[in-house]
Amino acid sequence: MWGGGYGMSGGVMMFLIWGAVIAVIVLAVRGFSARSGPEDTPDAAAILRRRFARGEIDGEEYERRKAALED
Repeated sequence: MWGGGYGMSGGVMMFLIWGAVIAVIVLAVRGFSARSGPEDTPDAAAILRRRFARGEIDGEEYERRKAALED
């Protein structure tokens, strides 16, 4: 009736193993999705400072955009 001659313990063990596999998958998905949250994205001022440091914008453009952000 329970198959394989293992009786009820075989069915319980299969249930526990599948439960553990599903729990590991759920925890892995939660762990990976938590890392890509909005706290990883820099704010506008940080992006502006980085662009100025790389030389993408000059000092005048930096000051103009910085003033616009502070308003």
